[in-house]
Amino acid sequence: MEKVKGPMARCTTATCGWRALLLPQLNRQSLYVYGSEMAVEKECMRQLQSGVFVIHPFSLMRSYYIMGMMAITFLNLIGIPMEIAFVDGTSGLAWEGFNVFSDTLFLIDVALNFRMGIIAEDGEEAILDIKRIRLSYLRTWFIPDVIAAFPIGYILLFADLQYYNEDNPSKTNKMMRILMFVRILSLIRLARVSRLVRFFNEVEKVSNANLEVVRLFFRVLSLFMMIFLLCHWNGCIQYFVPMLEEFPTDCWVRKENLMNASVSVKYSWGVFRALSQMIALSYGSMDAPTNYVEMWIVMVSMVSGCLMYTVLVANATTMIANTDPAAKEYKNKMSRLEHYMSFMKLPPELQLRISNYYQARYGGKWFQEKDVMHTVSSALKEQIMMVMCSRLLRKVPMFQNREENFINSVLLKLEYEVFLEGDAIVRQDVPGDRMFFIDHGQVLMETHSDDRELCDGDFFGETCVLTKGKHRATVKALTDCQCFSLSCDDFKEVLLCFPDISKDIEQLVQLNSEGEPV
Repeated sequence: MEKVKGPMARCTTATCGWRALLLPQLNRQSLYVYGSEMAVEKECMRQLQSGVFVIHPFSLMRSYYIMGMMAITFLNLIGIPMEIAFVDGTSGLAWEGFNVFSDTLFLIDVALNFRMGIIAEDGEEAILDIKRIRLSYLRTWFIPDVIAAFPIGYILLFADLQYYNEDNPSKTNKMMRILMFVRILSLIRLARVSRLVRFFNEVEKVSNANLEVVRLFFRVLSLFMMIFLLCHWNGCIQYFVPMLEEFPTDCWVRKENLMNASVSVKYSWGVFRALSQMIALSYGSMDAPTNYVEMWIVMVSMVSGCLMYTVLVANATTMIANTDPAAKEYKNKMSRLEHYMSFMKLPPELQLRISNYYQARYGGKWFQEKDVMHTVSSALKEQIMMVMCSRLLRKVPMFQNREENFINSVLLKLEYEVFLEGDAIVRQDVPGDRMFFIDHGQVLMETHSDDRELCDGDFFGETCVLTKGKHRATVKALTDCQCFSLSCDDFKEVLLCFPDISKDIEQLVQLNSEGEPV
């Protein structure tokens, strides 16, 4: 968890206490919305000065609250169908207590939503005004939440107590029918699935780590949880409907002799039948439906299975399509390149060399450095080039002990290049207009008198960048080489802005004119 700063830190003292939990935290999401730490601190002060109880959407309490409610909701969506279908009116004190606790929590949730800050549609600020929050909630999710929070647990607890305390057989049968009706009525609590969907969206939105990997994880998790709930509910329905009919002689439950089996055995058979029908496998579906009720159950299972398969395939396709777009773009480019080389009937050796170049140049990811550099600010561009090339530039004598502005200006003119093993980077007695800085790789410099190897951090062609003279050596790549080059025209453009340095470099060239430049 990130360290709390500013007004949030001051609010953790005894004067503020628990109110610090209601304030926005410094995380990626809040910084993305507000732009800076100072803006987040101003948002904290705005909430403190309002003097009302409002939970900020980026607060610590909000994050923990969403996580807790999501767990409780999921447990309800699993437990409610199992209780209705399999417990046979004897759910036990522990389950009754959980029902009452869940109903109480969802009633509190409805009340808290009137004090829960919301993010504006433009995503630029949090709405903390009580009237606007209340109006927005009443217009959107209030009615579904009230229906899902209807306190069935209290009614079931009261009905169970009356049932156990009743000695009259006729009244006992009447209470049993009421109890069954109330349990069927508790199906409205399955409307809490809407809360689960909203919780997932809010966790993804308010999460401290708003990275694409985290977002993908939540999408996959929510998808599989929904599929699990669909299979779970379908399995419970398989047993629940014959139970409502008091197990006819031709129903599958009586044929498998499951009336007195344990809950786990009943549930396992129900899910087995549901999955067999949902994925359209005849194995496990037993005989053909013996009545129209079973026929409808099978049809609903088959349709829900088709929908599940469609949703799964659609989401999987979308996730795969959105994963690693740079690698996909590289494959598309390589496919077009291969078609081009085949169409031009290039020799196989040349085709292989071109493919090797693309692999060495891009490493399986397609991107354009120029596009990246043009989209970032000049300050960020300087920082990127400083990290990549500063150590290379400062090894050249004519760039040593120069002012920072000059070095930065030269860095912005460097171009990234890749050469394969065996490539002739420059040739002897050929006019040159660039100098090279070796980032990674090894080259061989061949002159009339001797040969010399250069490797990471070395450079060549420094005189040609000033004079556009001829190279006095041939430089060949001994390995795949990653280099940066500086052209003569770009360097002269930089020197125009630094006349003093231009004079020093001209004097340096004159002093070394008798040397052996490449």
